Amino acid sequence: MPTKIFLNEDEIPRQWYNLAADLPGTINPPLGQDGKPISPDMLAAVFPMNLIEQEMSQQRWIDIPEGILDLLYRWRPSPLHRAIHLEKALGTPAKIFYKNESVSPAGSHKPNTAVAQAWYNKEFGIKRLTTETGAGQWGSALSYSCALLGMECKVFMVRISFDQKPFRKSLMETWGGECVASPSNETQVGRDILAKMPDTPGSLGIAISEAIEAAVSDKTGKTRYALGSVLNHVMLHQTIIGLEAKKQLDKFGIKKVDTVIGCAGGGSNFAGLAFPFVLDKINGADIEIIPVEPASCPTLTATPFSYDFGDVAEMTPMLPMHSLGHKFIPAPIHAGGLRYHGMAPLVSHAVEAGLMSPMAIKQLECYEAGLTFARTEGLVVAPETCHAVACAIRCAKQAKEEGKEKTIIFNLSGHGLMDLAGYAKFMAGELQDIVMSAQDVEESRRISITGYPVPKI
Repeated sequence: MPTKIFLNEDEIPRQWYNLAADLPGTINPPLGQDGKPISPDMLAAVFPMNLIEQEMSQQRWIDIPEGILDLLYRWRPSPLHRAIHLEKALGTPAKIFYKNESVSPAGSHKPNTAVAQAWYNKEFGIKRLTTETGAGQWGSALSYSCALLGMECKVFMVRISFDQKPFRKSLMETWGGECVASPSNETQVGRDILAKMPDTPGSLGIAISEAIEAAVSDKTGKTRYALGSVLNHVMLHQTIIGLEAKKQLDKFGIKKVDTVIGCAGGGSNFAGLAFPFVLDKINGADIEIIPVEPASCPTLTATPFSYDFGDVAEMTPMLPMHSLGHKFIPAPIHAGGLRYHGMAPLVSHAVEAGLMSPMAIKQLECYEAGLTFARTEGLVVAPETCHAVACAIRCAKQAKEEGKEKTIIFNLSGHGLMDLAGYAKFMAGELQDIVMSAQDVEESRRISITGYPVPKI
C-alpha cells in the first residue's frame, strides 16, 4: 500500500457541501440585540452580499467559481498520508490517515476560505479587508489571499500570540498585510479595554470587535470584515478537505471509515474534514466523529447550547453555539487558534443532534503527541493540530486494546515550524496543564450570557 495519495488537478471537487441542508431539527437563526432574527441587509456593512447569501443558504451543494478554483490550484488537491510509522510505533492494528493541509503557502487549512472570501469581496468591489487572528495562521492566510487579488489587509492579532509568535507578523507583512497587537489603541473597543485591563493577554473576542469596528467605520464603504472560522460560509469553503479525502480513501481501497478527528477552536478545519462524513452518518453510516478542544477552553465538552455574541463588544449577531461567554479571557496556552470562547453554530448543532462526540485534552498530552508524531512521521505540527494527533493516538491505542482493525482519519490542519518556541518550552519542562473547572465555566457564562435566548433543536 502506498503511504500517500494525490489527486490530479482535474479531480478537485467542483462544489462545496453545505451541512445546513441536512442537519436534523430546527436551524436556529442569528439574532439581533432585540432577540429577533436578523435579515441579510443587517449584515451588509460587515460582509458582501454574495457571502451573506452563502451564510443564509440551505442549498446542499454550492458550485465553486472558476476564479476561486484557479486560486486553489496553487496547492490543492492536498495529499492524504497513511501514518504507517506512527502505527508501527504504537503497535496498533488501526490504520491511521491524515489529510495534510500544511502544504498550502500559509502552512494551514486557512487559505481554503481566505482565497474564497477575498475573491467574493473583490467581485463585490471591496478594496480592503480587516480581520482578527489568534495564532496568526488566519491572518497569514488572508494576507496571502489579499496579495493574490490586489487588496489591502489589516489584521488584529491576539496580544499573547503576537508576543509569542513574532514571525507570524513578519509573514503577514511579507504578503503585504498590516498586523497589530490586540487590544490596540487604533479602535475605541481596544482603547476601552486597555484602559480597564492594560496587561490583558487579549482574546479572539476582543480582536473580532476591533476588526469589525475598523471595517464599519470606513466611510468610503470599500472595507469589509473577513472571519476565519465559526460562520456557515467559512465551514462551507473548508469542506473541500473532506470531499478530497473521501476520493483519496477510495483510491487507498478504504471502504469504511470508523473515526474522523479534527482539532476544534472555532470549528473550521474540523468541519472541513468532518462535514462530508457527517452526511454519511446522517444517512446511516457507523462513524465516530470527534472534535477535540483544549481542556483550558472547553466549549463543546463543558457548556450547554445557548445564544451568545461572537465578540466582546457585542457587534456581531447572537449566534446559537456552545460558548464560555463572549467576555471570556482564555488562558495563554500555545494553541492560540483554539482559544475562542464559542464554537461554530453548525458544529454545535451537530453535537446537540448526537452526530459528534467532543473531547477535551490537556496541553501536555497534546505536545507529547506532537513529539511522537514528529519522531515517527517526521512532520512538526502546529499546537492546535497536536490535539487531533493526541486523539488519534488515543483511538489507535484503544483499537489495540480491543484487537480491532479500525480506520482513523484526522486533519493535519497546519505545520508547527513557527511554533517551535512552544515545543522548546515543553521539552524544557516549562509548560503546565491548565484545566478550566466547572465553577470557572459557570462564572464565565454568568457574566456574559445570563438572560439570553435559548436555541431549540
